[in-house]
Amino acid sequence: MSLSQLLSDEIKIWYKNNKRDLPWRNTKNPYKIWLSEIILQQTQVKQGLPYYNKFLKAYADVHKLANAEEDEILKMWQGLGYYSRARNLHFTAKYISKECKGKFPKTYKELLKLKGVGEYTAAAIASFAYDEPVAVLDGNVYRVLSRYFGIDTPVNSTEGAKIFKSKAYEILDENKPALHNQAMMEYGALLCKPKSPDCMFCSLNPSCVAFQQNKTKSLPVKLKKLKRKKRFFNYIIFQSSDKEMLIKQRLGKDIWQKLYEFPLLETQKPANPRTVFDHELFKKLNLPTQIKPTKINSKTNKHVLTHQDIYADFWLIECSIDFKKFNLKDYEVVNYKSIRKFAVSILIDKFLNNHILED
Repeated sequence: MSLSQLLSDEIKIWYKNNKRDLPWRNTKNPYKIWLSEIILQQTQVKQGLPYYNKFLKAYADVHKLANAEEDEILKMWQGLGYYSRARNLHFTAKYISKECKGKFPKTYKELLKLKGVGEYTAAAIASFAYDEPVAVLDGNVYRVLSRYFGIDTPVNSTEGAKIFKSKAYEILDENKPALHNQAMMEYGALLCKPKSPDCMFCSLNPSCVAFQQNKTKSLPVKLKKLKRKKRFFNYIIFQSSDKEMLIKQRLGKDIWQKLYEFPLLETQKPANPRTVFDHELFKKLNLPTQIKPTKINSKTNKHVLTHQDIYADFWLIECSIDFKKFNLKDYEVVNYKSIRKFAVSILIDKFLNNHILED
């Protein structure tokens, strides 16, 4: 028996005895599988499962998801991050509902044409829903392949992508692609973990290159990431005497697109009270310079994203004016109680949870 055959057979046996009972594994419905895969992109199962159940309860089929308002979906998505996934989810749902009459594409190549569906997601849907013999490659699978075969080519390099794809198809069980793919992913998630893998409980350790050569910690290899960007956000809460505030929707091509936030002043370094007055609203609202901005949080909030770190401070400006008398077309005037109805970033949500502005 070849090493490739041994790997596939052993992992499928392990999977049948150790797999987690997850709802999307008990269906061939492409809508449910697609929904789970989009939610689980860059999200752990324990975090994504409640969202999956929540979305399926609210939108039982692709037509109901398509007919929902985007703001409603963004609000439902709040806390998962990477909000472009939610916008793509809605776009694709509308496309399948209207253009495809609710029918999902049935092949890997056709699934790839859907917005928000890349090679991994297309392969997952094609194999899980339609038993098409295509190999799924995610971080878990890369890790298992790299360690078992001793592949030290960086997984995120052009050459590495070719090598791992070739190896993934070499070991693929074309008669049972869904079982094979699920088993490979689960093995990487539960046993062949990134840190502290359970090698002593792995039946493959006699033939695993990484285990035999003590390379488990060094595999897989990844190219170094680009230098992280630092950004300094200053959220200014303009609060009237009757507890009304201003919020604004992010519409530019940047992080948190379409989400709501307090008026924002981005600076090159941490701001001070004098710097806060650079925000346009001080002039638009004709606020006197004697007003003193109060820093609500004593410690700057650090929010880590994929390629950048956000350092956020929140400033309170109490002003006895009626916002509705001003031409503030880019802003929404909201009561502090109604702000919860709007979709916001995790950063803003944490602030609201920790600093409830009461009557």
